[in-house]
Amino acid sequence: MRVLSIQSHVVSGYVGNKAAVFPLQLLGFDVDVINSVQFSNHTGYPNKWEGDVLNGSQLDALLNGLERNDLLKNTEHLLTGYIGSESFLRAILRVLRTLKKYNSNIRYVCDPVFGDDGKLYVPAELVDIYRAEVIPLANVITPNQFEVEQLTGVKIRSMEDAMTAVNAIHDIGPEIVIITSMILEGNSDKFSILASHKVQSKGEPIQHSVWCIESPILEGRYTGTGDVTSALLLAWSAKNLNDLGSVLEKTVSTMYTLIETTMKQSDGSVAGKELKLIQSKNIIENPPQLFKAKKIL
Repeated sequence: MRVLSIQSHVVSGYVGNKAAVFPLQLLGFDVDVINSVQFSNHTGYPNKWEGDVLNGSQLDALLNGLERNDLLKNTEHLLTGYIGSESFLRAILRVLRTLKKYNSNIRYVCDPVFGDDGKLYVPAELVDIYRAEVIPLANVITPNQFEVEQLTGVKIRSMEDAMTAVNAIHDIGPEIVIITSMILEGNSDKFSILASHKVQSKGEPIQHSVWCIESPILEGRYTGTGDVTSALLLAWSAKNLNDLGSVLEKTVSTMYTLIETTMKQSDGSVAGKELKLIQSKNIIENPPQLFKAKKIL
């Protein structure tokens, strides 16, 4: 199984491709990597960062080189994460069209990384491009609570609100919608994760299943958790497409243990809060059974 992963990259630390590639490889995937940015470190460090940003034409050039050398024919999955410009986001669409020439069943997992905690950290027009042009072509989408609210206009306070939002996303195109972190009213000490799979084969009735899982919120904030989560969701859903409950259990249990390990080993500095991915190798390969998913539809 081969993945083309297009995300950010840091020399030191674990975000973007640095966070996603290692888990995918541990779980049996070959990963071809395109770095949308190359920074010295993630942008949360107090003394800023240095590095370069790839533009759309540079992505096109890399794609052309891969295609000329016949290196796209075995790609089964496309994974995208943080994208900071309109030109690069539209170039992603050209990547997807090219991949589909060689594999019409290419599986596109889109993590629309554009905001959190009520704030956008990309230009606002990118949200419209995601909604109108990118998400209709995705098979799987993994937004957080804020991102799905921006995409649908639905304010999520309850599980019923979340169901309304995921159905709105399904109507745009994706078969699988996973809201990766929700804090619901009356449940502020836990993350709720919702996964919905809705598909209709020609001449067949709509098949729709929805699962939910909860985990306690651990102390602190850790950059790169969403990137690891999307990689794990890609891997486990590829292996267990018809068992979203198991996908959630493996992913959430892995993430909880990874964050707990990082928290226990952290000295409180920004660098000390970098995810302890290497130290969690065995957990990624063999997820513990910490939480149970509940089928709600």
